Amino acid sequence: MSEDRRLRVLRAIVQDYVHTSEPVGSKALLERHHLGVSAATVRNDMAALEEDGLIAAPHTSAGRVPTDAGYRLFVDRLSQIKPMSTAEQRAIAHFLEGAVDLDDVVDRTVRLLASLTRQVAVVQYPSLSRSSVRHVELVPIGGERLLVVLITTTGRVEQRVIEVPGDLTTEDGERVLSALRTELNAATTGRTLADASTELAGVTERFEADARPVVRAVVGALEDSLVEEREERLVLAGTANLARAGGDFTASIGPVLEALEEHVVLLRLLGTVAEQGGSLAVRIGHENPYAGLQSTSMVSTGYGSGADLVAGLGVVGPTRMDYPSTMAAVRAVATYVSRILAD
Repeated sequence: MSEDRRLRVLRAIVQDYVHTSEPVGSKALLERHHLGVSAATVRNDMAALEEDGLIAAPHTSAGRVPTDAGYRLFVDRLSQIKPMSTAEQRAIAHFLEGAVDLDDVVDRTVRLLASLTRQVAVVQYPSLSRSSVRHVELVPIGGERLLVVLITTTGRVEQRVIEVPGDLTTEDGERVLSALRTELNAATTGRTLADASTELAGVTERFEADARPVVRAVVGALEDSLVEEREERLVLAGTANLARAGGDFTASIGPVLEALEEHVVLLRLLGTVAEQGGSLAVRIGHENPYAGLQSTSMVSTGYGSGADLVAGLGVVGPTRMDYPSTMAAVRAVATYVSRILAD
């Protein structure tokens, strides 16, 4: 049997099954696809594909459905991922560029992915373990109250209002505040959060004794922010899309929903993608290391500004997934999110 012809038959089975959700028979293949061979040849090809474990009969009908291995071969042999249309790309850019802050970027991204793919979308907040401090700002807001602002290179902003022992609106207060702002940025800007936290330890000693209570209060607030901001977070959207594909799961969607609630599991999967260079990754069925997700496929990639990948995003859905379109959508959205973070 011709290897190329076998792949054409497998591709046709995958495409028809994804489209119809019905097992695919040789007669349907001949009617829908220009395979250029006889019915007997198609049946022989299907028998060989089944023997290789690439398709299987779900019941006694003559139709066949792809297996996890069949989907894997189909994905691996995609010559290229069809790019999204110009109109689709323009719509993605317009939707995401309207975001006002990082939370809005993440929220828009996850909703957009769920809408484009009709799967469950998962977006990880920029990992603070891969982020650095961009700027620290101190803003007196009256009397002994001070707004401490921490901005990271991934766009996350942490703000805290603290009470300080002294009026910072006086001439002496403004002088201390100016010097402290300079010292804090010198100690933290461009450093990872962990390194920045270490550098803060020596800031207090650089000030005269009468200014140290204020400095300690500000440094303490920043250290708390740096610790809290290292917590990893993600958001999901489109979980209801699983209900449309309820018949695709061998038992029920219960185990899938339970797995999706385990954010640690999803963070590990997305984190692996970012660590491996952010190339588009497709995990199919039992390739997923977590039992609850072994009736699903996950398409994911990393995103970030420049060459620095800071987090991952992707979608989770049944193995009967439109892989080319889903892969194109995930890649395109990640590209636009990365551009926004780079601005």
